[in-house]
Amino acid sequence: MRPRRPRSDSTKAQVQAARNAALGLIDPPACVTLRPQDRPFWDAVVGSRSRDTWTASDLVLAGSLARALADLERLQGTLADEPDVLPGAGGAPVLNPKHRLIEILSRRAASFARLLHVHAAATVGRPEDAAASLAAEKAAAAGLGDELIPTLRSVK
Repeated sequence: MRPRRPRSDSTKAQVQAARNAALGLIDPPACVTLRPQDRPFWDAVVGSRSRDTWTASDLVLAGSLARALADLERLQGTLADEPDVLPGAGGAPVLNPKHRLIEILSRRAASFARLLHVHAAATVGRPEDAAASLAAEKAAAAGLGDELIPTLRSVK
């Protein structure tokens, strides 16, 4: 049985959070090869969870997710300059094969994100809570919030 994590509002959790913040983002382990274009995605992935929750096998999967996201971004950039439909054999139109690759990479990235618990439901919370948070943000932006809570307009 794994030991329970301390409550997030405990002193022990606050000390761990300060330690994690001081250590910064996790560097990839030696067994994970990242290209320069993968690094921003790596940083985003490992920054989505508390530093002390990452295991060695999680970091290997995080490398695969970072590479998949970088490849996905690159392919989408090249596809923007190409037609969606290409002339095929005998003149029949065919879908640009990059669309299939993008679909495969998207599914792969979503699968890795679920395995690593770095998807929106795991990092942001339930959709209902996110919707309520967005509604409160929109109300604050429109100046409809509580007058006792400072807004950006009053802070500026």
